[in-house]
Amino acid sequence: MAAVGSGNSMAAAGATSSARRCDKVPTGVVARDHWLHFRVPAGLMPDPQFDGRQARLQVHRVRPVYAHGKCSSVPTRAAVLIHGRTQPGPAAFDLQQPTPQGGKLSVQEGLARAGIDTFAPSLLGYGRSTRFETGLDDPGNASLRPYLPDGTCPYPEGCDRTHVPVFPLDQQGTLLLTNPLGGQRRAHSSNVRFARTDTFVRDIRQVIDDAIARAKPTDGKVTLLGWSAGGQHVARTLYAANPVLPGSSQYIAKVNRVVFLDSFFSTPTEETPPSTGFATFPLQVNNAAAVSGTWQMPPEREAACTGHVVPGSQQQLWSQFLQLETVGRDWGGDDPAHPTGLSRSPTFSSYGWNTTVAQQLTTPSLVIHGLEDSLAPPTNATAIYNNLPVANKVLVQVQCASHALLYEGCSGPRCTPRSGVPYGGRPGEPWAGPHATLKAALIEWIKSGTFNGAAHGRFIVNESGVASASP
Repeated sequence: MAAVGSGNSMAAAGATSSARRCDKVPTGVVARDHWLHFRVPAGLMPDPQFDGRQARLQVHRVRPVYAHGKCSSVPTRAAVLIHGRTQPGPAAFDLQQPTPQGGKLSVQEGLARAGIDTFAPSLLGYGRSTRFETGLDDPGNASLRPYLPDGTCPYPEGCDRTHVPVFPLDQQGTLLLTNPLGGQRRAHSSNVRFARTDTFVRDIRQVIDDAIARAKPTDGKVTLLGWSAGGQHVARTLYAANPVLPGSSQYIAKVNRVVFLDSFFSTPTEETPPSTGFATFPLQVNNAAAVSGTWQMPPEREAACTGHVVPGSQQQLWSQFLQLETVGRDWGGDDPAHPTGLSRSPTFSSYGWNTTVAQQLTTPSLVIHGLEDSLAPPTNATAIYNNLPVANKVLVQVQCASHALLYEGCSGPRCTPRSGVPYGGRPGEPWAGPHATLKAALIEWIKSGTFNGAAHGRFIVNESGVASASP
Protein backbone atom coordinates (compact mmCIF):
# COMPACT_ATOMS: atom_id res chain seq x y z
CA MET A 1 0.00 0.00 0.00
CA ALA A 2 2.84 2.38 0.75
CA ALA A 3 4.41 1.64 -2.63
CA VAL A 4 1.17 2.37 -4.46
CA GLY A 5 0.72 5.60 -2.60
CA SER A 6 4.26 6.68 -3.44
CA GLY A 7 3.69 5.99 -7.14
CA ASN A 8 0.54 8.08 -7.22
CA SER A 9 2.34 10.90 -5.48
CA MET A 10 5.17 10.81 -8.03
CA ALA A 11 2.72 10.78 -10.92
CA ALA A 12 0.91 13.79 -9.52
CA ALA A 13 4.19 15.62 -9.07
CA GLY A 14 5.16 14.82 -12.66
CA ALA A 15 1.82 16.11 -13.94
CA THR A 16 2.24 19.30 -11.94
CA SER A 17 5.79 19.75 -13.25
CA SER A 18 4.59 19.25 -16.84
CA ALA A 19 1.75 21.70 -16.34
CA ARG A 20 4.18 24.30 -15.07
CA ARG A 21 6.63 23.86 -17.91
CA CYS A 22 7.05 26.87 -20.20
CA ASP A 23 9.39 28.04 -22.99
CA LYS A 24 11.79 30.97 -22.70
CA VAL A 25 12.64 30.87 -26.39
CA PRO A 26 10.34 30.16 -29.34
CA THR A 27 10.00 26.59 -30.52
CA GLY A 28 8.81 27.68 -33.98
CA VAL A 29 7.11 30.40 -36.01
CA VAL A 30 3.75 30.78 -37.73
CA ALA A 31 3.02 33.02 -40.74
CA ARG A 32 -0.54 34.10 -41.56
CA ASP A 33 -2.28 36.91 -43.44
CA HIS A 34 -5.27 38.82 -42.14
CA TRP A 35 -7.30 41.78 -43.38
CA LEU A 36 -8.09 45.20 -41.96
CA HIS A 37 -11.26 46.71 -43.40
CA PHE A 38 -11.94 50.43 -43.55
CA ARG A 39 -13.70 53.14 -45.53
CA VAL A 40 -11.54 55.63 -47.45
CA PRO A 41 -11.82 59.06 -45.76
CA ALA A 42 -12.98 61.90 -47.98
CA GLY A 43 -10.17 63.98 -49.41
CA LEU A 44 -7.35 61.64 -48.42
CA MET A 45 -6.73 60.17 -51.89
CA PRO A 46 -6.00 62.46 -54.85
CA ASP A 47 -8.87 61.04 -56.94
CA PRO A 48 -12.20 61.85 -55.25
CA GLN A 49 -13.92 58.91 -56.96
CA PHE A 50 -12.45 56.73 -54.19
CA ASP A 51 -13.85 58.81 -51.31
CA GLY A 52 -16.01 56.70 -49.00
CA ARG A 53 -15.20 53.44 -50.80
CA GLN A 54 -14.79 50.23 -48.83
CA ALA A 55 -11.21 49.01 -48.79
CA ARG A 56 -8.98 46.56 -46.97
CA LEU A 57 -5.33 46.13 -46.05
CA GLN A 58 -3.46 42.84 -46.21
CA VAL A 59 -1.27 42.31 -43.13
CA HIS A 60 1.33 39.55 -43.13
CA ARG A 61 2.06 38.44 -39.59
CA VAL A 62 4.92 36.15 -38.59
CA ARG A 63 4.83 35.36 -34.89
CA PRO A 64 6.83 33.19 -32.50
CA VAL A 65 5.31 29.95 -31.22
CA TYR A 66 5.96 28.48 -27.77
CA ALA A 67 4.96 24.82 -27.64
CA HIS A 68 4.53 24.84 -23.86
CA GLY A 69 3.46 28.46 -23.56
CA LYS A 70 5.73 31.46 -23.12
CA CYS A 71 7.23 31.91 -19.69
CA SER A 72 5.68 34.88 -17.94
CA SER A 73 9.14 36.36 -17.33
CA VAL A 74 9.72 36.76 -21.09
CA PRO A 75 8.52 40.14 -22.45
CA THR A 76 6.22 40.23 -25.47
CA ARG A 77 7.52 42.50 -28.24
CA ALA A 78 6.02 43.56 -31.55
CA ALA A 79 7.26 45.34 -34.68
CA VAL A 80 5.49 46.89 -37.68
CA LEU A 81 7.53 46.81 -40.90
CA ILE A 82 6.71 49.26 -43.72
CA HIS A 83 7.80 48.47 -47.28
CA GLY A 84 9.11 50.77 -50.00
CA ARG A 85 7.91 52.18 -53.31
CA THR A 86 7.37 48.98 -55.30
CA GLN A 87 7.48 46.09 -52.81
CA PRO A 88 4.41 44.54 -51.16
CA GLY A 89 4.99 43.85 -47.47
CA PRO A 90 5.03 40.01 -47.44
CA ALA A 91 7.60 39.82 -50.25
CA ALA A 92 9.77 42.59 -48.87
CA PHE A 93 10.09 41.26 -45.34
CA ASP A 94 9.37 37.52 -45.55
CA LEU A 95 11.61 36.44 -48.43
CA GLN A 96 11.55 32.63 -48.44
CA GLN A 97 15.01 32.19 -49.94
CA PRO A 98 17.29 29.76 -48.08
CA THR A 99 20.73 31.06 -47.15
CA PRO A 100 23.96 29.08 -47.62
CA GLN A 101 24.44 29.06 -43.83
CA GLY A 102 20.95 27.72 -43.12
CA GLY A 103 17.69 29.49 -42.36
CA LYS A 104 16.12 32.01 -44.71
CA LEU A 105 16.65 35.60 -45.78
CA SER A 106 13.28 36.47 -44.22
CA VAL A 107 13.53 39.38 -41.79
CA GLN A 108 10.20 38.48 -40.22
CA GLU A 109 11.17 34.88 -39.59
CA GLY A 110 14.51 35.94 -38.11
CA LEU A 111 12.78 38.32 -35.69
CA ALA A 112 10.07 35.80 -34.81
CA ARG A 113 12.69 33.18 -33.90
CA ALA A 114 14.09 35.78 -31.51
CA GLY A 115 10.66 36.15 -29.90
CA ILE A 116 9.45 39.27 -31.76
CA ASP A 117 5.95 39.34 -33.27
CA THR A 118 6.08 41.07 -36.66
CA PHE A 119 3.43 42.69 -38.85
CA ALA A 120 4.19 43.61 -42.49
CA PRO A 121 1.24 45.28 -44.22
CA SER A 122 0.85 45.86 -47.91
CA LEU A 123 -0.20 49.51 -47.97
CA LEU A 124 -3.18 50.62 -50.06
CA GLY A 125 -2.43 49.85 -53.72
CA TYR A 126 0.07 47.05 -53.00
CA GLY A 127 -0.08 43.26 -52.80
CA ARG A 128 -3.52 41.91 -51.96
CA SER A 129 -4.66 45.20 -50.44
CA THR A 130 -7.37 47.11 -52.30
CA ARG A 131 -6.35 48.59 -55.66
CA PHE A 132 -9.82 49.52 -57.05
CA GLU A 133 -11.19 48.44 -60.41
CA THR A 134 -10.89 51.99 -61.78
CA GLY A 135 -7.52 52.42 -60.07
CA LEU A 136 -4.68 49.94 -60.33
CA ASP A 137 -6.79 47.05 -61.67
CA ASP A 138 -7.26 48.97 -64.93
CA PRO A 139 -4.26 48.58 -67.28
CA GLY A 140 -5.45 51.71 -69.05
CA ASN A 141 -4.32 53.63 -65.97
CA ALA A 142 -0.64 52.97 -66.71
CA SER A 143 1.19 55.88 -68.30
CA LEU A 144 0.68 57.09 -71.86
CA ARG A 145 3.08 58.89 -74.22
CA PRO A 146 4.22 62.38 -73.16
CA TYR A 147 2.79 65.66 -74.39
CA LEU A 148 4.65 67.20 -77.30
CA PRO A 149 7.18 69.98 -76.50
CA ASP A 150 4.57 72.61 -77.43
CA GLY A 151 2.15 71.16 -74.85
CA THR A 152 -0.24 69.56 -77.34
CA CYS A 153 -1.33 65.92 -77.45
CA PRO A 154 -1.88 64.33 -80.90
CA TYR A 155 -3.05 60.96 -79.58
CA PRO A 156 -6.77 60.12 -79.18
CA GLU A 157 -6.23 58.18 -75.93
CA GLY A 158 -4.47 61.16 -74.36
CA CYS A 159 -0.99 62.05 -73.05
CA ASP A 160 0.69 62.07 -69.65
CA ARG A 161 3.24 63.90 -67.57
CA THR A 162 5.24 62.64 -64.61
CA HIS A 163 6.70 64.52 -61.67
CA VAL A 164 9.59 62.11 -60.97
CA PRO A 165 11.59 59.74 -63.23
CA VAL A 166 10.75 56.73 -61.04
CA PHE A 167 7.23 56.94 -62.48
CA PRO A 168 8.10 56.55 -66.21
CA LEU A 169 5.97 57.51 -69.19
CA ASP A 170 4.40 55.25 -71.84
CA GLN A 171 4.38 52.04 -69.89
CA GLN A 172 1.27 51.15 -71.87
CA GLY A 173 3.38 51.14 -75.03
CA THR A 174 6.50 49.52 -73.60
CA LEU A 175 5.15 46.86 -71.24
CA LEU A 176 1.40 46.41 -71.72
CA LEU A 177 0.70 46.82 -75.44
CA THR A 178 0.40 43.08 -76.20
CA ASN A 179 -0.87 41.86 -72.83
CA PRO A 180 -3.47 42.95 -71.83
CA LEU A 181 -4.10 45.92 -74.16
CA GLY A 182 -4.26 43.92 -77.41
CA GLY A 183 -2.22 46.44 -79.40
CA GLN A 184 -4.19 49.58 -78.50
CA ARG A 185 -3.36 52.16 -75.82
CA ARG A 186 -6.33 53.20 -73.68
CA ALA A 187 -7.55 56.36 -72.00
CA HIS A 188 -7.40 56.45 -68.19
CA SER A 189 -10.32 55.81 -65.86
CA SER A 190 -8.39 57.83 -63.23
CA ASN A 191 -6.26 60.78 -64.28
CA VAL A 192 -4.24 61.58 -61.14
CA ARG A 193 -1.62 59.96 -58.93
CA PHE A 194 -3.04 57.16 -56.80
CA ALA A 195 -1.97 58.27 -53.32
CA ARG A 196 -0.16 60.84 -51.20
CA THR A 197 2.06 60.22 -48.19
CA ASP A 198 -0.81 60.73 -45.75
CA THR A 199 -2.81 58.00 -47.51
CA PHE A 200 -0.17 55.59 -46.27
CA VAL A 201 0.08 57.23 -42.84
CA ARG A 202 -3.59 56.40 -42.28
CA ASP A 203 -2.80 52.77 -43.18
CA ILE A 204 0.17 52.65 -40.79
CA ARG A 205 -1.91 54.00 -37.92
CA GLN A 206 -4.47 51.24 -38.43
CA VAL A 207 -1.76 48.57 -38.48
CA ILE A 208 -0.17 49.94 -35.29
CA ASP A 209 -3.49 49.61 -33.48
CA ASP A 210 -4.03 46.13 -34.93
CA ALA A 211 -0.53 44.93 -33.95
CA ILE A 212 -0.94 46.12 -30.37
CA ALA A 213 -4.38 44.49 -30.11
CA ARG A 214 -3.19 41.14 -31.49
CA ALA A 215 0.32 40.85 -30.05
CA LYS A 216 -0.39 42.54 -26.70
CA PRO A 217 3.21 43.73 -26.23
CA THR A 218 4.35 44.05 -22.62
CA ASP A 219 4.91 47.81 -22.89
CA GLY A 220 1.80 48.34 -25.03
CA LYS A 221 3.93 49.66 -27.91
CA VAL A 222 5.47 48.58 -31.21
CA THR A 223 8.79 49.24 -32.91
CA LEU A 224 8.23 50.86 -36.32
CA LEU A 225 10.55 50.23 -39.29
CA GLY A 226 10.50 52.00 -42.65
CA TRP A 227 12.53 50.70 -45.59
CA SER A 228 13.31 52.95 -48.58
CA ALA A 229 10.24 55.11 -49.31
CA GLY A 230 8.70 53.48 -46.25
CA GLY A 231 11.10 55.61 -44.19
CA GLN A 232 9.24 58.69 -45.40
CA HIS A 233 5.88 57.20 -44.51
CA VAL A 234 7.10 56.20 -41.04
CA ALA A 235 8.62 59.62 -40.37
CA ARG A 236 5.37 61.31 -41.35
CA THR A 237 3.53 58.98 -38.96
CA LEU A 238 5.79 60.25 -36.15
CA TYR A 239 5.42 63.94 -37.14
CA ALA A 240 3.51 65.60 -34.32
CA ALA A 241 2.57 68.68 -36.38
CA ASN A 242 0.85 66.77 -39.21
CA PRO A 243 -1.97 69.12 -40.32
CA VAL A 244 -3.68 66.60 -42.59
CA LEU A 245 -4.31 63.83 -40.07
CA PRO A 246 -4.81 65.15 -36.52
CA GLY A 247 -4.01 62.93 -33.58
CA SER A 248 -0.36 62.18 -34.32
CA SER A 249 0.60 62.40 -30.65
CA GLN A 250 -1.47 59.35 -29.68
CA TYR A 251 0.33 57.24 -32.29
CA ILE A 252 3.75 58.58 -31.40
CA ALA A 253 3.01 57.37 -27.88
CA LYS A 254 2.36 53.86 -29.24
CA VAL A 255 5.84 53.55 -30.82
CA ASN A 256 8.75 52.74 -28.51
CA ARG A 257 11.51 52.85 -31.13
CA VAL A 258 11.93 53.49 -34.87
CA VAL A 259 14.25 52.18 -37.58
CA PHE A 260 15.06 53.98 -40.83
CA LEU A 261 16.51 51.45 -43.30
CA ASP A 262 18.01 52.75 -46.57
CA SER A 263 15.55 55.62 -46.24
CA PHE A 264 14.70 58.26 -48.79
CA PHE A 265 15.07 61.81 -47.43
CA SER A 266 14.83 65.52 -48.33
CA THR A 267 11.20 65.81 -49.44
CA PRO A 268 9.01 68.87 -48.76
CA THR A 269 7.42 69.07 -45.32
CA GLU A 270 3.93 69.27 -46.85
CA GLU A 271 2.53 68.27 -50.21
CA THR A 272 3.76 70.86 -52.71
CA PRO A 273 2.75 70.61 -56.39
CA PRO A 274 5.81 70.68 -58.67
CA SER A 275 5.97 73.38 -61.34
CA THR A 276 5.17 70.82 -64.03
CA GLY A 277 2.37 69.20 -62.02
CA PHE A 278 2.04 65.77 -60.44
CA ALA A 279 1.84 62.53 -62.43
CA THR A 280 -1.41 62.28 -64.38
CA PHE A 281 -1.75 58.50 -64.02
CA PRO A 282 -2.16 56.22 -60.97
CA LEU A 283 -0.51 52.95 -62.06
CA GLN A 284 3.11 51.87 -62.38
CA VAL A 285 4.07 48.38 -63.54
CA ASN A 286 7.36 46.63 -62.84
CA ASN A 287 9.08 43.66 -64.43
CA ALA A 288 11.67 41.24 -63.06
CA ALA A 289 14.57 43.36 -64.32
CA ALA A 290 13.32 46.38 -62.38
CA VAL A 291 13.11 44.31 -59.20
CA SER A 292 16.65 42.93 -59.57
CA GLY A 293 17.88 46.54 -59.89
CA THR A 294 17.41 46.81 -56.12
CA TRP A 295 20.77 45.01 -55.77
CA GLN A 296 22.58 47.50 -58.04
CA MET A 297 26.04 48.66 -56.90
CA PRO A 298 28.79 50.77 -58.47
CA PRO A 299 30.77 48.42 -60.79
CA GLU A 300 33.95 48.55 -58.72
CA ARG A 301 32.07 47.59 -55.58
CA GLU A 302 30.19 44.84 -57.40
CA ALA A 303 33.53 43.11 -57.97
CA ALA A 304 34.74 43.69 -54.42
CA CYS A 305 31.56 42.65 -52.63
CA THR A 306 31.69 38.96 -53.51
CA GLY A 307 28.51 37.01 -52.87
CA HIS A 308 26.36 40.02 -52.07
CA VAL A 309 23.64 38.55 -54.30
CA VAL A 310 22.57 35.30 -52.65
CA PRO A 311 21.99 32.76 -55.45
CA GLY A 312 18.30 32.48 -56.26
CA SER A 313 17.26 35.50 -54.15
CA GLN A 314 16.29 37.75 -57.05
CA GLN A 315 14.21 35.03 -58.67
CA GLN A 316 12.55 34.19 -55.35
CA LEU A 317 11.64 37.81 -54.72
CA TRP A 318 10.09 38.13 -58.17
CA SER A 319 8.19 34.87 -57.65
CA GLN A 320 6.71 36.22 -54.41
CA PHE A 321 5.79 39.48 -56.14
CA LEU A 322 3.76 37.55 -58.69
CA GLN A 323 2.18 35.34 -56.01
CA LEU A 324 0.70 38.52 -54.54
CA GLU A 325 -0.66 39.63 -57.91
CA THR A 326 -4.32 39.19 -58.82
CA VAL A 327 -4.32 40.57 -62.39
CA GLY A 328 -0.73 41.67 -63.09
CA ARG A 329 0.43 38.07 -63.40
CA ASP A 330 -1.44 37.97 -66.74
CA TRP A 331 0.18 41.15 -68.09
CA GLY A 332 3.38 41.78 -70.04
CA GLY A 333 5.34 40.07 -72.79
CA ASP A 334 5.17 40.05 -76.61
CA ASP A 335 3.26 36.78 -77.01
CA PRO A 336 -0.53 37.10 -76.53
CA ALA A 337 -0.71 33.52 -75.29
CA HIS A 338 2.18 33.76 -72.82
CA PRO A 339 2.21 36.85 -70.60
CA THR A 340 5.40 37.26 -68.58
CA GLY A 341 3.67 38.76 -65.56
CA LEU A 342 4.10 42.24 -64.10
CA SER A 343 3.91 43.62 -60.59
CA ARG A 344 1.79 46.72 -59.94
CA SER A 345 2.46 49.62 -57.60
CA PRO A 346 0.86 53.06 -57.18
CA THR A 347 2.12 56.50 -58.08
CA PHE A 348 2.10 58.96 -55.19
CA SER A 349 3.32 62.36 -54.07
CA SER A 350 6.25 62.33 -51.63
CA TYR A 351 6.61 64.73 -48.72
CA GLY A 352 7.05 64.79 -44.96
CA TRP A 353 10.68 63.73 -44.45
CA ASN A 354 13.44 66.33 -44.22
CA THR A 355 15.61 68.13 -41.67
CA THR A 356 12.63 70.07 -40.32
CA VAL A 357 10.73 66.87 -39.59
CA ALA A 358 13.79 65.03 -38.28
CA GLN A 359 14.54 67.83 -35.80
CA GLN A 360 11.19 67.31 -34.05
CA LEU A 361 11.18 63.51 -33.81
CA THR A 362 11.19 62.29 -30.22
CA THR A 363 11.34 58.53 -30.76
CA PRO A 364 14.63 56.63 -30.16
CA SER A 365 16.01 56.00 -33.65
CA LEU A 366 18.22 53.45 -35.38
CA VAL A 367 19.42 54.55 -38.83
CA ILE A 368 20.88 51.79 -41.04
CA HIS A 369 22.15 52.26 -44.58
CA GLY A 370 24.17 50.31 -47.14
CA LEU A 371 27.26 52.21 -48.23
CA GLU A 372 26.91 50.84 -51.78
CA ASP A 373 23.25 51.94 -52.11
CA SER A 374 22.78 53.54 -55.54
CA LEU A 375 19.02 54.18 -55.16
CA ALA A 376 18.92 56.08 -51.86
CA PRO A 377 22.22 57.94 -51.28
CA PRO A 378 24.13 56.86 -48.14
CA THR A 379 24.40 60.56 -47.26
CA ASN A 380 20.68 60.35 -46.40
CA ALA A 381 21.52 58.30 -43.32
CA THR A 382 24.08 60.80 -42.09
CA ALA A 383 21.66 63.69 -42.60
CA ILE A 384 18.87 61.87 -40.75
CA TYR A 385 21.14 60.98 -37.83
CA ASN A 386 22.68 64.46 -37.56
CA ASN A 387 19.27 66.14 -37.38
CA LEU A 388 17.62 63.82 -34.86
CA PRO A 389 17.45 65.60 -31.47
CA VAL A 390 16.97 62.46 -29.38
CA ALA A 391 19.80 61.21 -27.14
CA ASN A 392 19.03 57.56 -27.94
CA LYS A 393 20.06 57.41 -31.62
CA VAL A 394 22.45 55.15 -33.53
CA LEU A 395 23.82 55.30 -37.07
CA VAL A 396 25.00 52.05 -38.69
CA GLN A 397 26.60 52.11 -42.15
CA VAL A 398 27.27 48.75 -43.78
CA GLN A 399 29.97 48.11 -46.37
CA CYS A 400 29.14 45.78 -49.29
CA ALA A 401 25.44 46.50 -48.81
CA SER A 402 23.19 47.99 -51.49
CA HIS A 403 19.55 49.07 -51.36
CA ALA A 404 18.80 45.34 -51.00
CA LEU A 405 20.70 45.21 -47.69
CA LEU A 406 18.08 43.00 -46.05
CA TYR A 407 18.66 40.24 -48.65
CA GLU A 408 22.42 40.38 -49.19
CA GLY A 409 25.04 37.77 -48.35
CA CYS A 410 28.78 37.25 -48.46
CA SER A 411 31.10 34.68 -50.03
CA GLY A 412 34.82 34.20 -50.38
CA PRO A 413 37.84 35.21 -48.28
CA ARG A 414 36.46 38.66 -47.40
CA CYS A 415 33.81 37.05 -45.21
CA THR A 416 36.39 35.83 -42.68
CA PRO A 417 37.67 38.78 -40.62
CA ARG A 418 41.40 39.17 -40.14
CA SER A 419 40.56 40.28 -36.63
CA GLY A 420 37.39 40.61 -34.65
CA VAL A 421 34.05 38.81 -34.89
CA PRO A 422 31.21 39.68 -37.29
CA TYR A 423 28.50 41.62 -35.48
CA GLY A 424 25.88 39.16 -34.29
CA GLY A 425 28.08 36.21 -35.31
CA ARG A 426 30.27 33.70 -33.51
CA PRO A 427 34.06 33.56 -33.17
CA GLY A 428 35.66 31.59 -35.97
CA GLU A 429 32.61 31.70 -38.23
CA PRO A 430 32.51 33.80 -41.43
CA TRP A 431 30.12 36.70 -41.91
CA ALA A 432 26.83 35.64 -43.48
CA GLY A 433 26.39 39.10 -45.01
CA PRO A 434 24.39 42.30 -44.52
CA HIS A 435 21.14 40.38 -44.05
CA ALA A 436 22.56 38.79 -40.90
CA THR A 437 23.84 42.14 -39.62
CA LEU A 438 20.40 43.68 -40.12
CA LYS A 439 18.58 40.90 -38.26
CA ALA A 440 21.02 41.04 -35.35
CA ALA A 441 20.77 44.83 -35.22
CA LEU A 442 16.97 44.80 -35.25
CA ILE A 443 16.79 42.17 -32.52
CA GLU A 444 19.16 44.10 -30.26
CA TRP A 445 17.45 47.42 -30.99
CA ILE A 446 13.92 46.12 -30.42
CA LYS A 447 14.89 44.34 -27.20
CA SER A 448 17.40 46.77 -25.69
CA GLY A 449 17.43 50.04 -27.64
CA THR A 450 21.13 49.56 -28.38
CA PHE A 451 23.50 48.53 -31.17
CA ASN A 452 26.65 46.67 -30.21
CA GLY A 453 25.80 47.60 -26.63
CA ALA A 454 25.59 51.35 -27.30
CA ALA A 455 22.46 53.52 -27.10
CA HIS A 456 24.13 56.37 -28.99
CA GLY A 457 26.81 56.73 -31.64
CA ARG A 458 28.00 55.99 -35.16
CA PHE A 459 29.21 52.62 -36.39
CA ILE A 460 30.73 51.12 -39.53
CA VAL A 461 30.25 47.45 -40.37
CA ASN A 462 33.16 46.51 -42.62
CA GLU A 463 33.19 44.16 -45.61
CA SER A 464 33.85 41.25 -43.22
CA GLY A 465 30.92 42.14 -40.96
CA VAL A 466 32.90 43.53 -38.04
CA ALA A 467 31.32 46.58 -36.37
CA SER A 468 33.44 49.43 -35.04
CA ALA A 469 32.75 52.92 -33.78
CA SER A 470 32.98 55.65 -36.41
CA PRO A 471 34.03 59.28 -35.83
